[in-house]
Amino acid sequence: MGNYIIVGVLAVIVVMAVISSVKHFKGEGGCCGGGSYKPKKKKLAGVRYHKVFLVAGMHCDHCKNRVEEIVNDMPGIAGKVDLKKGELVVSYAEDVDDATIKARIERVGYTVTEIKDK
Repeated sequence: MGNYIIVGVLAVIVVMAVISSVKHFKGEGGCCGGGSYKPKKKKLAGVRYHKVFLVAGMHCDHCKNRVEEIVNDMPGIAGKVDLKKGELVVSYAEDVDDATIKARIERVGYTVTEIKDK
């Protein structure tokens, strides 16, 4: 009888772990703090060009929101993250050095692996 109880408890734990893992890899979990915080969207007047930053280390909506907020706090640019592709598309209304953007992203724990024109 005791073995059945132990097996039942272990089965429940495994099911909960699988559900949590599925949410995590879909970007719905709270791997980095979670929450329902949404950064302010930023609209730029007179966008001149776009660049794509490939960012490694983003796993969930919290990561996405954090990277967008870092970029949107900078004057003259706005960013939008595609979490599934691991891309940050930056719109430029003013010239901002790519190294400055990259440094701000990497300062909070993500890695910029490539920067390309869109």
